[in-house]
Amino acid sequence: MAEESLLESNQVPGTVNESAPEYALYGVLKDLCMNNAQYFESHDNETGVRLHGAFLALIDHIKTVKPAVDYIRKASSSYDFDENTPGNGYASFVSVVDACIRHGVKLCKQVCINRESFFFRASYYMREVEACSHLLASLVTCLTHLRQLMEWSEPGELFPSGDHSPQDLLAKAESINQYCFYGRCLGFQFCESVQTVLKAISIAMASYSDVYYGEGGFVTKATNTVWNGGKYFMDPELRARRIVNISQYADVHFCKSFWFLAESEVMQRLPMIVCPALIVNKVISIPPEPLQHTRSDGSVIQIPVPTVHIGPQPLLVRLMSAVWREGMVGEAGGKADIRPPSPALIFHCHGGGFVAQSSSSHEPYLRDWARRLGVPIFSIDYSLAPEAPFPRALDELVYAYCWALNNCHLLGSTAQRVVLVGDSAGANLNMGLALKCIELGLQPPVGLFMAYAPVLVSFVPSPSRLLCLMDPLLPFGFMMRCLKAYASPKETKETLSKSGATSVDESADLAEMGLAATNENDTVEAETALEAVEASFGMQSSGVPTAGSDTESFEEVSESDLAALAALSVGGMNARQLLQPEADQISPMRYVLDMDTDSEGHQIPVLRACPGEVAEENVIFQVGQRVDGYGIQERVTQMADSLASTVSSSFSSLLASKASSPTNSNECDMPRSTWSQLDALMQRSPTEEFKFSVPRDPYLSPYWASDDVLKQLPPVSVLSAQFDPCLDDCVMLAKKLRGLGNNVTLDVLEGLPHGFLNFSLLSKEAHEGSKLCVKRIMNLLKLESPPDCSPNKSPS
Repeated sequence: MAEESLLESNQVPGTVNESAPEYALYGVLKDLCMNNAQYFESHDNETGVRLHGAFLALIDHIKTVKPAVDYIRKASSSYDFDENTPGNGYASFVSVVDACIRHGVKLCKQVCINRESFFFRASYYMREVEACSHLLASLVTCLTHLRQLMEWSEPGELFPSGDHSPQDLLAKAESINQYCFYGRCLGFQFCESVQTVLKAISIAMASYSDVYYGEGGFVTKATNTVWNGGKYFMDPELRARRIVNISQYADVHFCKSFWFLAESEVMQRLPMIVCPALIVNKVISIPPEPLQHTRSDGSVIQIPVPTVHIGPQPLLVRLMSAVWREGMVGEAGGKADIRPPSPALIFHCHGGGFVAQSSSSHEPYLRDWARRLGVPIFSIDYSLAPEAPFPRALDELVYAYCWALNNCHLLGSTAQRVVLVGDSAGANLNMGLALKCIELGLQPPVGLFMAYAPVLVSFVPSPSRLLCLMDPLLPFGFMMRCLKAYASPKETKETLSKSGATSVDESADLAEMGLAATNENDTVEAETALEAVEASFGMQSSGVPTAGSDTESFEEVSESDLAALAALSVGGMNARQLLQPEADQISPMRYVLDMDTDSEGHQIPVLRACPGEVAEENVIFQVGQRVDGYGIQERVTQMADSLASTVSSSFSSLLASKASSPTNSNECDMPRSTWSQLDALMQRSPTEEFKFSVPRDPYLSPYWASDDVLKQLPPVSVLSAQFDPCLDDCVMLAKKLRGLGNNVTLDVLEGLPHGFLNFSLLSKEAHEGSKLCVKRIMNLLKLESPPDCSPNKSPS
């Protein structure tokens, strides 16, 4: 299949043009290796002998990799979206090999320059050259598997055409040496500004696993963390061994716990210090009450409360805006600069593998977007797997979308132009929401922006998905467990068969439309042990706060204020608030939804403050207000004062979470013990763990939606990264939509990883990528330039 396209373009497979410019560095590396090999040939000590052997091995690998990468290079362009948008999994692996060659050239030059020096660190360079040799050998194996994938696929298709199970991908993963990707060469393929960040995250992951799986008390864990963190920094081989071990055998609760470190007190305060200030940054709790939504044809549809898996829960959402707008929640008369409602609204859904993170952890770039776009951002904190798997999050998005349309005046918008914006798992959910709007006849969004989106939530092998074998942020095991937790949770079929709950699919209005329900939903009662955990920590197993009242909301003056108010008014703290110290001096103000009459005599809903006593059922929002205003200096001082208590509470939470975290018999049976015992489990194969099926549901995998439905989607802007494991998903979706005549654009950013938006404050390239996202969202909103959103005063 792929060979025919090569022959048609007069490119003969296996015939390498040695004079091609892309292979000039290959020749340079070979010459440098030969020069160094000759120099160390006369050295009879162990280090010299190993250096000589490593350079000879590099030469052999260069000879082997050149025809293999040339074959993939010649075929890769036929899988691109178009000639102006190069990028696909095959091309990414070619870039990885080229990056390895550049890394080898740089290393060999250093050896040539320094080998005569008295201070030449022979043992250090010996390990570096050996690591580079192992890296190139592993890439040769990867290229062999890529050629097999080409044979499985039709021309131009990145997904295999036959029936290939997850075991096909697992078998390939087990035959590749992953240690070389997480040791001395970690992050070599990414842009330089990201490499440092990824190495720090990898060291943190390895050190955190010692805390999570280790034994002992607070002092022991704190000491081991500091000590082992230093070891993982000084010993890349130990770090690689640990990370590969974790990625293969750590359960989904470890992934969830590690990613939730972004929700810690220090990380939550960081955006308030280094990010643009916002006038409005509120967390609102939407009570679980049935909604009615009026379609464009005047008919009314009932939107049921999401109840599947964990029962009815208040839904937390975040409202962000750079300016005050008329009618906005918390806006009061007398403010000097109140703008009219915006005609546009950004409906945002965060990423996190369906199992972790929240709008808070995505604040660094959302704050910047709010200032650049000048449009209110409405971000949803949906329930997370494995406690709340599919379709809970999607049901919540439908509910929140209809609530936003019904109450857009409270968000400072008329919602005439709503754009769905999401990254990673959030992009998948937002596309499912767009499909729901089509099926249910809801007001459609005017655009859909998707960043590095997994649109095929199944284990179909593709070239870019093999990139997770070397991805520090999304290792292979992490990706598999997150998808399994969301799409195929333990005993899903058995619990759904006992369902008595309703989802949006099963509403009476949908039945009238003749649409079959795709899922049977259930309400799962909490087990006794889990109830004890909730009583101890004041939270549901899903991380959603237990509701003392269905009608509460919080104004986020600071994250510690939100934590304290949540503890007082909701009755507990969620997973991202466990690490926060208590804050005081919060004065709650209640708001009720009342009716008023406009100039034309029509009744309209308005939000009124109620300083006196009000019946609980009439309260729709309860907003915490900071009594003592303070500025940036006081915030920095308060953060420094709370650092010690934050560290202490962090370790205390870890000790408690180990004892209380729910278990899953389908997950690998991990002993919570020392790292050496965990490392011993490497002798076991994880293949059995991933023998499960994923339903072919278009709301789970939007790529499978019918052509008739996909044709009705609004303009779609897709953005991915060169080394993103979801790159092929994005390319194939864009090609499919273009083939159906949809308005679709695709951007592939070079040198960046999956989740780069979270690094926009740390990497110049990631920041430029974030600015491109703003440009694409502006195009969907049809804004030629963002409105003036410079506030006249700092936020209160």
